[in-house]
Amino acid sequence: MSTSSTPAPAAAAAPASPTVAGPPPHQPTTLAAWLLLIVLACIWGTSFILMKKGLVVFSALELGATRVTVAALLLFPFSLKYLRRVERSRFKWLLLSGVVGTLIPAFLFAYAETKLASGLAGVLNALTVAFTLLMGALFFGQRITWLRAVGIAAGLLGTVVLMGLGGSGGEATPTGEGNAWYGLYIVLATLGYGISINIIKQHFHGIPSVAVTGLLLMLIGGPAALYLLLGTDFLYKLQHAPGAWEAFGYIALLATLSTAVAMVLFNKLIQQSTALFASSNTYLVPIVALGWGLLDGEVINAWHLVGMVIILLSVFILNRAK
Repeated sequence: MSTSSTPAPAAAAAPASPTVAGPPPHQPTTLAAWLLLIVLACIWGTSFILMKKGLVVFSALELGATRVTVAALLLFPFSLKYLRRVERSRFKWLLLSGVVGTLIPAFLFAYAETKLASGLAGVLNALTVAFTLLMGALFFGQRITWLRAVGIAAGLLGTVVLMGLGGSGGEATPTGEGNAWYGLYIVLATLGYGISINIIKQHFHGIPSVAVTGLLLMLIGGPAALYLLLGTDFLYKLQHAPGAWEAFGYIALLATLSTAVAMVLFNKLIQQSTALFASSNTYLVPIVALGWGLLDGEVINAWHLVGMVIILLSVFILNRAK
């Protein structure tokens, strides 16, 4: 969520404590950045249906903890490689970004999808753009112009239309029940994304994206794994619940693509472009998410489409506003 500034080739020969430059000046967005954006949109657009499939067996808390744990294990070799190469003073920012931008949203999205159609969850994810700008203005010195204020207001209006008038998207949810206001959990998650995006852009330019992602997941992966193994019925369900291994496969795929691989690509995109450009993958994520939802029997009505159009219009305004 990110002009073109190739990260320093520190991956091959980084000093023990690399000096991190500030964010680069604005430059034209490169073709590579656009390709990353499209790949990310496809990966993240698919993540909502994968969560839905995992929730058939596992609880929201089990799914969130499993997702973070598996992703942390996948990138653990990179965490060890870069552990001594990042200044200790930056670990507080890694931890903060990991908690508000990965750990908490993993639980919030899973909990939302217990009673909200996966396609609608993908649409609400577009609020990331508005909260990226809003959090940037509140904590990182960005300006809120009148046009940006209009864009943020439009995003919130679209959310109210989608949830308040459109409903939950039918009963095609893992619990068989619908509650449109569970979308508020996604609103909170996207607020966390907005904070995390700004932290990474502000404090980690010049550090390889795999290092940022691996170390971030290492810091939150341990607590997530302990909770998963000692505080949930995950192991019991895996051994005894019908369809548990299939559901775990969906979650593992979610963790591999949407958390581990996508976070590396996303952090690289942030470093190569602007925070708002990187977050604009949300133009495409709702389309992919809605497509998977329709294939899985979810109901999308006219109010849902109106809400999505308003939200995406807000994204357009925010990306054009100066």
